[in-house]
Amino acid sequence: MEQQQKQQDPHQGGVSERAVGAFTAIFIFFVGVVMIVDNYKLGAGWSKDGPESGYFPLRVGAILCIACVVVLLQTLYAKNRSTKTFVTWERLKLVLKVLLPTIAYVLAIQLIGIYVASALFIGAFMRAMDKSSWLKVLTISIGVSLALFWMFEVQFMVPLPKGPLEALFGY
Repeated sequence: MEQQQKQQDPHQGGVSERAVGAFTAIFIFFVGVVMIVDNYKLGAGWSKDGPESGYFPLRVGAILCIACVVVLLQTLYAKNRSTKTFVTWERLKLVLKVLLPTIAYVLAIQLIGIYVASALFIGAFMRAMDKSSWLKVLTISIGVSLALFWMFEVQFMVPLPKGPLEALFGY
């Protein structure tokens, strides 16, 4: 009971529902702007044989932008402004402990390839979260990456992003 009351304590601090709503509206607004700009470059008009390839996506981007402006205005100027906490700082830190390494993993795939990045990602999580022994970390992370390499590259012949290590072995 005490733990449940602690989680709902408004003095605990965190990110409000209002802030999350505003951030989400602004983020999706910029996604809409990217859609408009990219599809305008593709051709968003009407040609002699019908709509160009960017015609409908550009309009979807415009609708997204308009909807986001409406949501943002409602979030900021609503009469019954919500002050409820969307997520506490404590819970947000737990989410970021997974989100930030995952973002780093996705970026690492571009630089060092999916197999090395996966081995590092698996190993880092095993060591940081589970406090596994180095022997277990190295065995599992390298073993999983080698098994995935064998399965995708050798058996299925599906090329996945590779880095300098795979280039050393001729892949």
